[in-house]
Amino acid sequence: MRILVTGAAGFIGSRLSRALLERGDTVVGLDNFNPYYPVEHKRRNVADLTPHTRFTLIEGDFRNAALVHDLFARHHFDAVAHLGAMAGVRYSRTRPHLYTEVNLVGTINIFEAAREHQTPNVVYASTSSVYGNTARIPFQEDDAADHPLAPYPASKRACELYAYSYHNLWGMNLTGLRFFSVYGPHGRPDMMPWRWTEQILRGEPLTLYNGGRLSRDWTYIDDIVQGVIAALDRPLGYEIINLGAGHPIENLRFVARLEELLGRQAIIQDVPVPPTEALHTYADISKARRLLDYNPTVPVEEGLARFVEWYQRNVLGKA
Repeated sequence: MRILVTGAAGFIGSRLSRALLERGDTVVGLDNFNPYYPVEHKRRNVADLTPHTRFTLIEGDFRNAALVHDLFARHHFDAVAHLGAMAGVRYSRTRPHLYTEVNLVGTINIFEAAREHQTPNVVYASTSSVYGNTARIPFQEDDAADHPLAPYPASKRACELYAYSYHNLWGMNLTGLRFFSVYGPHGRPDMMPWRWTEQILRGEPLTLYNGGRLSRDWTYIDDIVQGVIAALDRPLGYEIINLGAGHPIENLRFVARLEELLGRQAIIQDVPVPPTEALHTYADISKARRLLDYNPTVPVEEGLARFVEWYQRNVLGKA
């Protein structure tokens, strides 16, 4: 297949692109290399992609509607993995206009181009953050998800609603995947696994909200990629699907595993939970199992070991 991957230099986008190339697909990657976190990490992410003859990297912004329409006209995509976005719940708190422009307006540009060029299947990234502090545990896709805690999840929920309107009006295949706390090699340096690893190694205090009793459904990158590929291969009409591990753990336990792997003790600061943060995330993945044959296999203990090994080799330069 010929597949467009937006956010191709990011964490999930780069690993998805590699997996698609390895199975024989042709990938056009679009990324604007914005400096939300240091661009050097994104350059490292694409280093194992650019040698492939079936990979084309376009440095551009999907907020540019003309650029997006030109890409669709030239490449006649069989499917789209729209993973590019402004991420970060807390960062979005004071930047609602930016998150609206990138996550909502940019996504509509992708939907519009896919509609005009009759692209068979569009898969787009949503987030577990849309659930907010729902009382329904585990999180199920039919939850109203109408109380987002920050502009980031609000923008992602808006994309889901727009997707339904495109499906309703034009019969488009649009699958929204709600990712749950993705981690692993090539992870984002602004996310907790990377930051906590750095802080432990440097002997710096790390923040744990509510004594580390917040729990997250940490999901290993390879499992997420498996789910995205399954969605790309299966046009489903309009669907929203959780992609998580289905096994939440408290952050204190997560940090304890990092301490074990790094051989150092964390200096923990107990901080009250800010209004942007959900107390728990927990994916009901029964729908993903049924529609995508999704089967996450990497437990946190093993996934963190792989991340730490990659971090020491690629970031610290240890053989």
